[in-house]
Amino acid sequence: MRIWRPATSDDIPPLEALIESAYRGDASRAGWTTEADLLGGNRISQAMLADTLADVDQHMLVCEDDAAGLIACVTLQKRPGYGYIGTVSVRPTLQGGGLGREVLAQAEKWLRETWQLPLARMTVIAQRPELIAWYQRRGYHDTGETAPFPYGDTRFGAPKRDDLYFCVLEKRLAA
Repeated sequence: MRIWRPATSDDIPPLEALIESAYRGDASRAGWTTEADLLGGNRISQAMLADTLADVDQHMLVCEDDAAGLIACVTLQKRPGYGYIGTVSVRPTLQGGGLGREVLAQAEKWLRETWQLPLARMTVIAQRPELIAWYQRRGYHDTGETAPFPYGDTRFGAPKRDDLYFCVLEKRLAA
């Protein structure tokens, strides 16, 4: 049985492992959300997760399976007029089975019902057209805005290319 719940400090070590496995290294290649060809190094650290959990304007949801433990997560951040969705992570061996759609639905529900926000936004590495297309099929559109990749900040990984940047996607949330 799957349950959705807020992340706690006890979740930090398994969250780090889940997020790393979804984005980086050879384990991430079992799924389709890997960034391993674009970035090396770490995707997140236990310190970054602790900071997220301590921030009153951020919230992290986790999906836990009775048999498998943490299988998915998402970070939400309250910003003026919208909610930012980040760190959308699904265990690589479970990708492609609808859990990612469930992650987005839970995130959007939280933003709409708990924080009463009318808009969801996110950034996606521009060099991930298949991921951008996946979000577009879920109602997100490219705003035309871009954001720079944080080159030189090792907290976000070691870029393997020098042309990385983010596309800004958004979706109006139903009332």
